[in-house]
Amino acid sequence: MSRPAPAWRAIRALTASELRLAARRTENLLVTLVIPAVVLVFFSSVAVLPAAVRSVDVLLPGTLALGVIATSFVSLGIATAYERHYGVLKRLGGAPLPRGAIVVAKVLAVLVIEAAQVVLLIAIAWVVLGWRPGPAASPALGIGALVLGTAAFAGLGLAMAGRLRAEATLAVANGLFLAFLLVGGIVVPVADLPGPLGAIAGLLPAAPLAELFREALDGSAAGDGAGVPGASLVLGAWAVGATLLASIAFRWE
Repeated sequence: MSRPAPAWRAIRALTASELRLAARRTENLLVTLVIPAVVLVFFSSVAVLPAAVRSVDVLLPGTLALGVIATSFVSLGIATAYERHYGVLKRLGGAPLPRGAIVVAKVLAVLVIEAAQVVLLIAIAWVVLGWRPGPAASPALGIGALVLGTAAFAGLGLAMAGRLRAEATLAVANGLFLAFLLVGGIVVPVADLPGPLGAIAGLLPAAPLAELFREALDGSAAGDGAGVPGASLVLGAWAVGATLLASIAFRWE
């Protein structure tokens, strides 16, 4: 009898399978690639921000955050919920590999899609909207924000998918996606929201993720970068809490 394949090879195969499935879901492509690009171009073309602020400087980081939310929360959560509903997860859970490898493959596929989103959105901003990175731009901070944001929203998506019915996950994920778009610092900065709403939005994961992307693309946006520690703390807390919640709440069937 031959030995089972190494875990890394199984993860690689599962990741490739997840990417193929994502490419076949038209609704996934709409949410993860088309909507963030449309939000970036449309709102950069209309006067929704003060004239003293270049719209693209606010909207590019916001749409990067929106792409993370769309992929790691909406798309991952809904797809996993339906896999659980149809018994796919139950069958995968009985395969001769650790269940953790399945989760790792899903998250790796999410990161690959998010990398494509980053390239696409920055290319659109550069070519179509004339955007250029600021003098203190930090790719390392951008990568850190991407990882923390993915952990936070993937944890929330998996926790939801592992507890709610598939139809409920679909409704809740899309509703929260719209809420994050409106009050998550994506289009309108949190500082411009009414007092109580702005305070609440600042404690949710979308706003600090957008803030970290904003600092990563233009470190001079907040002067001395004083917003980075606070945003990192809030988003890091969400990443840890959501990951723990998913590990406790998730059910395979």
